[in-house]
Amino acid sequence: MQLELHIRGNIAEPLRRYAERRFHFALRRFSHRVRRLRIYVADVNGPRGGVDKQCRVLLEVAPSGSLMLEETDVRLHEAMDRAAGRLRRCVRRELKRQQARRLGKVHGGSIRYPWTTKFTEARA
Repeated sequence: MQLELHIRGNIAEPLRRYAERRFHFALRRFSHRVRRLRIYVADVNGPRGGVDKQCRVLLEVAPSGSLMLEETDVRLHEAMDRAAGRLRRCVRRELKRQQARRLGKVHGGSIRYPWTTKFTEARA
């Protein structure tokens, strides 16, 4: 897994190590599928304060393409933690979808939610 960390603004070196550790931990299970992970960290408002610490993540997954998400918070650690958790869940869900397609278990929208047709028929 190739990790690129892009920092805009005045952010300390320990935060860089924290981001690397946090995202490696979140994605270590899927490391064989992840090509490149780009993390963009910025303090949007600068010294003015507010909910402005932004963590944007772009992930390239081997068979399916790329995923992008963004988290904003008052503290940058919190934004990175939430982004790493969401990213882990998104990758897991995407890989499960690919596995279901490969095994032929998903054929269309009605198969995914079979209870919707029964519910609408019962109401009519």
